[in-house]
Amino acid sequence: MNIILLGPPGAGKGTQAKKISENCSLPHISTGDILRENISNNTPLGVKAKSYMSRGELVPDELLITIIKERLSRSDCSGGFMLDGYPRTIPQVDALQMILTESGRKMDVVLNIDVDDEELIKRLSGRRMCACGTSYHVDFNPPEKEGFCDSCKGKLYQREDDRAEAIRNRLIVYKKQTQPLINYYTKKALLRRIDGSKDISAIFEGIKKVLENYD
Repeated sequence: MNIILLGPPGAGKGTQAKKISENCSLPHISTGDILRENISNNTPLGVKAKSYMSRGELVPDELLITIIKERLSRSDCSGGFMLDGYPRTIPQVDALQMILTESGRKMDVVLNIDVDDEELIKRLSGRRMCACGTSYHVDFNPPEKEGFCDSCKGKLYQREDDRAEAIRNRLIVYKKQTQPLINYYTKKALLRRIDGSKDISAIFEGIKKVLENYD
């Protein structure tokens, strides 16, 4: 089974990706993880990617496509895979389709975790961080003492990009980027909407129900 996972910031995509990967025994393929792996291993692709990232530039499509193609050719993907963070644009969709066609495979389903904007803002704006790396949420995972970390007793802070206005801007950018993909995969009858407004377990049950049709 070959899956693409879509979802806006705050939708819990990372949590659900881990659950899907474990439940379906599929490799979770994240472009961010692949880039970090190549850079860490100092591969030729990693060196090229780092040259762009170090200048604050986006890694160009042709390089990302090469990296994705190499990753999908590994043996652990022979029984299927789950893509997270790729494709992000229609040219990347076309490139992915070409990779799959060349290897005699096809995309089975595109899962889109859908959450109302106001709920996403509530989730993300309630996040609090500590310098030690521990994170909290004022509603869902509060510290024992308000404003202070349970682990190191350090003072908690709110990231600039977790403020409501910044989150709204992030969602605008996400929708602008992702809507063409949603339209494309809807026309191909591959898109399945997942209600992301529920709790983690309920969301995953919804995903499992969809995936039962692709076993």
